[in-house]
Amino acid sequence: MADDPLEDLAQLASDLGPVLRPRGDEEFLQAIVETALLVFDAAACSIALLDDFEEVLEFRVAAGNGAEATVGLKIPADRGIAGWAVVAGQPIAIDDVQQDPRFASDVAASTGYVPRSIMAMPLESERRTFGVIEVLDRRQRGGTGADDMELLALFARQATLAVETSRIFSNLGQALFEAAALIAPGKDVRAALAHRAATAPKAQTEMAELALLLHDLGRLGPEERLVAVRLADDFLTYARKHQR
Repeated sequence: MADDPLEDLAQLASDLGPVLRPRGDEEFLQAIVETALLVFDAAACSIALLDDFEEVLEFRVAAGNGAEATVGLKIPADRGIAGWAVVAGQPIAIDDVQQDPRFASDVAASTGYVPRSIMAMPLESERRTFGVIEVLDRRQRGGTGADDMELLALFARQATLAVETSRIFSNLGQALFEAAALIAPGKDVRAALAHRAATAPKAQTEMAELALLLHDLGRLGPEERLVAVRLADDFLTYARKHQR
C-alpha cells in the first residue's frame, strides 16, 4: 500500500469502486409510486424518508394529485398518519381521515389536495425504519381492506430494498471521504477511519466500521483477501435468501 495517506485512501476507494455505485433509487422509487397509483386506482401516492437523525420525514417522490407540491415537503417524523406509521412501525388504513386526530390537515392542504382516506405502510428492515409509503383515496374494489394492505406491503418491501441498498453504499463512500478530511500530518488513513467509526452519527456508524475493516483487509495478502471476499459473498447469499 502507498505511504501517502491520500494515496492510501485513493487505493481503498479504487478497490471498492465496483460497489460504490451512484444513488439510483429516486427513479426506482418514482416508478413504485406511479405503479401503486395505477394498481390501487388511487388519487395520489408518495414515499417519505427519514433523515439520518430520524427526526424529519421528507417526501422524496410522489404521483397523482398534489404530487409537485408534495415532493420536498418535510414534516416532523411523528407528524400525521405517515409519522404515526413510522413511529409505531405499523401499517394503518383510515377511511375517513377527518375523523382521526392524527391526520395533519394543514400539511395535506399545503399540497393542494386533501384526501378522504389514507393507507400508510412503514418502510422497514430488520435493522431500522427508513420511511413510509402512503396511498390516498384508493378506489374501493371487491377485495377486503386486508388484501389492499398486503398489496401495499409488497410495494413497501421493494422500496425498502432500494433505499437500504442505496444508503449502504452511499454511507460507505461518505465514510471514506470524511476520513480523508480528518487526515492530518502524521495521521494515517486507519487512524482517521477509526476516529470516524467512533464519532459517526448512529445511522453511519456501521458503514464507518465497515470502511475500517475493508482498509485492514486491503493490507493483507491476495490469498487472505480472496478468502475474505468469498466469506462475505457466502454471507450475503445466505442473508438475501432468508430475507425473502
